[in-house]
Amino acid sequence: MASLMEDEVFRSFAKYAAIVTVKLLLMGPLTAYYRITRKAFANSEDAAVHSAKPDDKKRLVRTDEDVERARRCHQNDLESIVPFVLIGFLYALTGPDPSWALLHFRIFTGSRLFHTVAYMMALPQPSRGLSWIVGLLTSLSMAHSVVHSVIFH
Repeated sequence: MASLMEDEVFRSFAKYAAIVTVKLLLMGPLTAYYRITRKAFANSEDAAVHSAKPDDKKRLVRTDEDVERARRCHQNDLESIVPFVLIGFLYALTGPDPSWALLHFRIFTGSRLFHTVAYMMALPQPSRGLSWIVGLLTSLSMAHSVVHSVIFH
């Protein structure tokens, strides 16, 4: 593994994969923060911890727009970042041009960071949709490169 970290492309991939993975991991605590501050829980046992009155449990098991927004953003990250990490790893192993690889990694990372801002701040569409499609196209571009490399080398 140490020899992989000597490769410029793989080091770049590791850095940007770590950034988006940390961003993905932080969405769970953000959702929990919204659940606690909005007193909107998914389960009665969670509501019971935050309620002094037994009857409040039913009132606290509810949906909240901010909680759901964070949850959906987290779900979207799972659907986008996990494939990026898998495809990006394979892409880095194919020995791509370092400048092209860095461009792919940076564009994907920027698109996911912007996607989160657009989602959580409820920016008008098509901002969120465009940031999602940019990330998707970037991952597909890397996947194409991997398939091309495997078929023709």
